Amino acid sequence: MIMRFISLITISLFFNFSVLADLIKPNPDIKPEEVIIIQLEALMENNLPYIDAGISQTWEFAHPQNRQYTGPLSNFILMMKSDSYSLMIDHIDHNVLFVSKNVDTANYFVELVDQVGDKFGFTWTVKKVLVKGEFKDCWMTTAVSQPLPLAKSA
Repeated sequence: MIMRFISLITISLFFNFSVLADLIKPNPDIKPEEVIIIQLEALMENNLPYIDAGISQTWEFAHPQNRQYTGPLSNFILMMKSDSYSLMIDHIDHNVLFVSKNVDTANYFVELVDQVGDKFGFTWTVKKVLVKGEFKDCWMTTAVSQPLPLAKSA
C-alpha cells in the first residue's frame, strides 16, 4: 500500500514537472509582438493542459522588474483573476496593434473580446532585459494597463 502511494506520488510529480517544462521560455530570438501573442494565446485557453497554465505561461514573460512589483506566481495568479484582468482569461479573440518601438521598449495596443463578447483595449509594454542573467536580451512584459471598454456585445 505504501509503495503504491509512493509510486503514485512519483508519477504525479513527474507529470507535473514535465508539463511545466513545456512552457515557452523567454529567449532573445522571440520578438516583442511574439511575447504578447504567446501570452494572449495561453490566456485564451487558461486551463489547458492544467489549471492556470495560461497564467503560468504569461508569468514566464513577466519582466524581472514587473515580477518585483507583482510578487511570486501565486500573487500573479490572484492579480490575473481580479476584476481588472480576469476578462483576459478564456477570452475569445484578440488583436495586437503596433504603436511604437525603440532599442529596448516596444508599445502595443491590444484589442480583446472577452467571454461574453464585450471588447476591451489595453496598452501593453514590452522591454528588453538589459542586465546580465538568465533573461539578458529577452523581450518581456513590463506593463499592461487597466482595461478600456471599447464595445458591448449586442
